[in-house]
Amino acid sequence: MRSKLMSIALVIIIISLIAACGSDSSAADGKPDKIRLDYAYYSPTSLVLKEQGWLEEALEDEGIGVEWVLSQGSNKALEFLTSDSIDFGSSAGSAALVSKAKGSPIQNVYIYSQPEWTALVADSESGIQSVEELKGKKVAATLGTDPYIFLLRALNEAGLTAADLEIVNLQHGDGAVALSKGSVDAWAGLDPHMARAELESDATLFYRNKEFNTYGFLNVREDFAEEYPDYVHVVIEAYEKAREWTIDNPEAAAQILSEEAEMSLDVAKQTLERNDFSNSIPGDEHRDTLRNSAEVLLEGEVIEADTDIEKVVNELVQPSFIEELNK
Repeated sequence: MRSKLMSIALVIIIISLIAACGSDSSAADGKPDKIRLDYAYYSPTSLVLKEQGWLEEALEDEGIGVEWVLSQGSNKALEFLTSDSIDFGSSAGSAALVSKAKGSPIQNVYIYSQPEWTALVADSESGIQSVEELKGKKVAATLGTDPYIFLLRALNEAGLTAADLEIVNLQHGDGAVALSKGSVDAWAGLDPHMARAELESDATLFYRNKEFNTYGFLNVREDFAEEYPDYVHVVIEAYEKAREWTIDNPEAAAQILSEEAEMSLDVAKQTLERNDFSNSIPGDEHRDTLRNSAEVLLEGEVIEADTDIEKVVNELVQPSFIEELNK
């Protein structure tokens, strides 16, 4: 009896192992079961791609699913990537640099826009008209994102540091609400929340500097890129279709943003107008922007002083995937 029970148990174990191997499609046929991407209100092309379903169409015949996850900011997108909750995530270039410098295994494989998506914002009745006037004030910002880094660079330019004011760490939308309620004196804003505050709450963008805005990076987890390079190409091709469609159909793209983010069409249009979708290939201009951001990040000890910035930048910015598609 004991021998018979052991034989049955052995058969069950073998069947379980076979079933497990058979269910692991990524190991069996070299393709993922599904591809997980984020979508974000600060990335209009991600909303277009999600709405149009072009990636789902491209993967349908292979039986590969698509899962969409909302990112409320670059910090969330990068957290999702680092925790293996998504395969592709949308972030500002400077935020990706900080994450990469801290060991996050990511690569930038696509530029989804060159935006002017951040500025320093105050209520029009506050009297604040310059960065210097922020000394001793409360300023809302989302740590680890482009608006936060924009704030640091603006302070540095004005001869101030983060220690000269009180930075209140709030997610982007919450920062806009805090400004409207008077809980903070100023806010390092992000579109589309910033455009809404400007058009609907009489907020003023008292400091703008397009050069301090870094690019919209589509990042991929390194292990996904190494294991499934062909599917990195598939995602980029779908993004290219969404980018070209957005350029050709700005009114319809604004409508998608308006409905997805539950905002007025005027706010959506203003947000889109502050995005340049003309160049999607990561390259030297993006590396230069990251190097410039790194200077203030090192001074502010956001990045460790002994970080090899050149190495981090070159490992992060990877144009090879989209260049292969354009050959």
